[in-house]
Amino acid sequence: MAGDLRDRVTKLFQKNVANRLTRALPFQTLLETTGRKSGQPRRTPIGGRKIGNEFWFVSEFGENSQYVKNIEADPNVRVRLNGRWHKGVAHLLPDDDPHERLRSLPQFNSFGVRTFGTKLLTIRVDLTD
Repeated sequence: MAGDLRDRVTKLFQKNVANRLTRALPFQTLLETTGRKSGQPRRTPIGGRKIGNEFWFVSEFGENSQYVKNIEADPNVRVRLNGRWHKGVAHLLPDDDPHERLRSLPQFNSFGVRTFGTKLLTIRVDLTD
């Protein structure tokens, strides 16, 4: 019950405050998915790390995240890194240990994901350009 309330409060804050502010920052890393109902681009601020031609990150709410549901419907995404957009294909990795993965990702974002996340899920984007 407490976890559900925490999820709702966190999602409300992210949607109405944090995401609106950080999306406007020119060098914020963004994930762009295609809305599974609207077909419109949906941009979500994320944190993660590019390793070779892959971008790794961990979703706080796993399959409950709207962008994860969008990825399940269409894994073709774009990632904005350092102000530049890259096309890619996203892969949900439920067998990857998200806690271990967070140790290899930027610590500021990883702290937030560990603190507020309840259903962690590792995601890898294979960058195609």
